[in-house]
Amino acid sequence: MSIISVKNLSKVYKLYNNPKDRMKEALNPFRKKYHQDFYALKDINFDVKKGETVGIIGKNGSGKSTLLKILTGVLTPTSGAYSVNGKISSLLELGAGFNPELSGLENIYFNGSIIGYTKKEMDEKLEDILSFADIGEFVYQPVKSYSSGMYVRLAFAVAINVEPEVLIVDEALSVGDIRFQLKCFRKLKEIQDAGTTILFVTHDTGAVINYCSQAIWLHDGIIKDMGNPNDICKKYTSFMSYDMETVEGKKDNISSSSKKEITKISNDKNEKKIPWQSVEGCSSFGEGGAKITGVSLYFADSFEPVDVLEGGEEVVLALEVETFKDI
Repeated sequence: MSIISVKNLSKVYKLYNNPKDRMKEALNPFRKKYHQDFYALKDINFDVKKGETVGIIGKNGSGKSTLLKILTGVLTPTSGAYSVNGKISSLLELGAGFNPELSGLENIYFNGSIIGYTKKEMDEKLEDILSFADIGEFVYQPVKSYSSGMYVRLAFAVAINVEPEVLIVDEALSVGDIRFQLKCFRKLKEIQDAGTTILFVTHDTGAVINYCSQAIWLHDGIIKDMGNPNDICKKYTSFMSYDMETVEGKKDNISSSSKKEITKISNDKNEKKIPWQSVEGCSSFGEGGAKITGVSLYFADSFEPVDVLEGGEEVVLALEVETFKDI
């Protein structure tokens, strides 16, 4: 059963070249159109099952935050439908969800009441929230005086400690320092194991690969691809690097005699033979001006392939490359 279901979801904004055009359009007796339609989202369809963690990636302006705002009820869709079956806790962009004039402590209770908790229930959660946020006496100060790091500490602490069935996070973790980010990801893993459904937007493809069971790639308001996180992130990285799709690996067509010649040339300056590793079957992307046919990472003194590094060793990274044009 899907805990989140999105069907033919679209969000359209009207763009006017001139502020006066809005009034002209409203008063025109023939309903003349003075605007252009901009689709922040167009016919989005996907389902998320209970307990899944879904990472949403895409370039800036692709519709990621718009989608999360619709799912949390901050925005209404222009067309289509969606459903979220469960108690939602969300951490959207910095500044959303807290009243800047209230203290951190007052905002904790304010957020709890929005979700539906009584003061007594929030009293029971307060110690865990304050312990995770770790902002000390600042919890008694107005939120408007907080740094971005302090703000996200408190916001994340509240979001994860109200026992949500669905947790929605929008890039907020990128604000905190590395120690807090690691702390957050450990907590995410903990609530994952407890069966919480997580949906988060990030530019960190490593986090998507390591923590997500599914990835969705949004591009210009549509789902360009979705599925296995490793595959989707690989395609996304190559597209963002060269505006090209990843080409899945296949056996190269370089003859064995050519390979021997390449190896011979590569080894002329060395008494010992470089321990080349095959790259056949590896995926690739780029402009095609050259092709990596072999790679080696070995210890400089022994020419043995690197298996474990403790730190401080001298190693060599060697590439075997066939070029097709001057680079």
